[in-house]
Amino acid sequence: MKKKVKVPASSVEPAEASDTVRHTILSALEAGPRSARDISADVRIPERDVYRHLEHIRKTVNKQGRHLVVNPAECKKCGFLFAKREKLSRPGKCPLCQSESIREPRFSIQDNVKIPAQKNS
Repeated sequence: MKKKVKVPASSVEPAEASDTVRHTILSALEAGPRSARDISADVRIPERDVYRHLEHIRKTVNKQGRHLVVNPAECKKCGFLFAKREKLSRPGKCPLCQSESIREPRFSIQDNVKIPAQKNS
């Protein structure tokens, strides 16, 4: 019978590993609009994990004075835009035509642009 070997705490994967993935995703988003599928292929993580990371990235960049831009998903059949959708993931089907052929939302990072206040004369 084999003994179970305890793994020392120092050999456990550090918490910074997920930060590295997020930094990689951030770099991809800063380069231009990317779908979750594109990011998944670049970073080599499952697409469902990309959406979880994007939620955290959204909060992080807001604190840095930037924001996550979401180009909404669009129905390929009727052109319906999912502009009011809060979820970052791709919708299952179109509410108008019930088509399941939907273009993925695309994500990018943009700096907040402050418009200088105009003086009243």
